[in-house]
Amino acid sequence: MYEIGKRIKMFREQKGLSQKNFAAAIGAKNTTVSNWEKGYTRPDVDTLAKICETLGVSADDMLDIRFNPEDMNSHEKEIIMAYRTKTEVQHAVNILLGLESK
Repeated sequence: MYEIGKRIKMFREQKGLSQKNFAAAIGAKNTTVSNWEKGYTRPDVDTLAKICETLGVSADDMLDIRFNPEDMNSHEKEIIMAYRTKTEVQHAVNILLGLESK
């Protein structure tokens, strides 16, 4: 069983959306949303982005990811700072890391 469905349902209900209205807002079928919420299936990455946008939550919150910067070593922190300041290479880095396509 997939856990993300519980979080989708929680955030959907907090937003006051029915399954039917939520499904329409993200371009999915009501039965698809129901299957996610029951834990039978889970959304793909592209759909997850639509879900987060529609519900106004971050992917980290949706996936219940907790990141502690104190767990990074100095080299990892240096890489992140370089990434943030060199916008001209961010797209290439994202491609190399498999975060986006060409």
